Amino acid sequence: MELRQLRYVVAVAEHRHFRRAALALGMTQPSLSRQVGAVERELGTPLFERTARGVVPTAAGAVYVVHARRVLDQVEAGATEAQRAARGQAGSLRLGFVGEALIELLPSLLARFRSAHPGVVLECRELSTAQSGAALLAGDIDLAISRGAPGGEGAERLTAVPVAADHLIAVCHRAHPFAGQPAIAPGQLRGQPLIAAPAADEPAAMRVLAPLIEAASGVTHARDVHTVIGLAACGMGVGLVPSSVRRLARAETVMVEVDPPLRLPDLTMSFRANDISPPLGAFLDVTRAHCPGTGKLLTRLMPRKHQKRG
Repeated sequence: MELRQLRYVVAVAEHRHFRRAALALGMTQPSLSRQVGAVERELGTPLFERTARGVVPTAAGAVYVVHARRVLDQVEAGATEAQRAARGQAGSLRLGFVGEALIELLPSLLARFRSAHPGVVLECRELSTAQSGAALLAGDIDLAISRGAPGGEGAERLTAVPVAADHLIAVCHRAHPFAGQPAIAPGQLRGQPLIAAPAADEPAAMRVLAPLIEAASGVTHARDVHTVIGLAACGMGVGLVPSSVRRLARAETVMVEVDPPLRLPDLTMSFRANDISPPLGAFLDVTRAHCPGTGKLLTRLMPRKHQKRG
């Protein structure tokens, strides 16, 4: 039995007349009668009572029409959902991100994406740069926001674009000598107890900060910028954080510029170069509009299937 035969039976039930149903379907009445007859023979029971004024569904026909409509509705719904998924309006997207991406970049970017694509389920996980790179290569996430591009074995299979720039600032307790200074020189951090992310978690950032770390009197490791600030508020040392962290200042802490500025690795968006999933393409389109400085580079690097058609 074919879907078109289900449509024929439903049309006859709706019009209560073979001729009118045939006209609505754009076919001849004899052809429609043959198709409905074929269904009745397959089922082994009549579906309609033929009368001089038209047709009336039999008890079996009434039940069959209910199920036929249900099947046709499901097929139509499946087609609609498939088309939505192909446009990036359905499905899921798994995002891994470093904590500081939540300070400025992700709140507005994710709000914009969710507004434009409410049917896509977003799964978000906070991961270090090293973790997100490994998860991306393993297929556990679809997109990563990290401090610098993921590195290591397999990184050549990833596409990475910068989405936000940062430079280093220091955070200290308000009673610390640095708190009364508008800026400090990198050399003033020599001999200080410092608070920073573990090198294994943030290798790109730690390569930049290595000279400061090596000259410190001690290092307390903290995986999240909120923890760095909290430890600085406890007087545990001077925290090394990106400039975006200024928004997270606490009453017990002071944010101090480092002059000359020391640029940190950019916040970077990475995805598998061969990933052509529509939800990812939709997210990249939103990123291009949201981060115009990144748009041209993203357009040049992203797979053709991820680029909007004119």
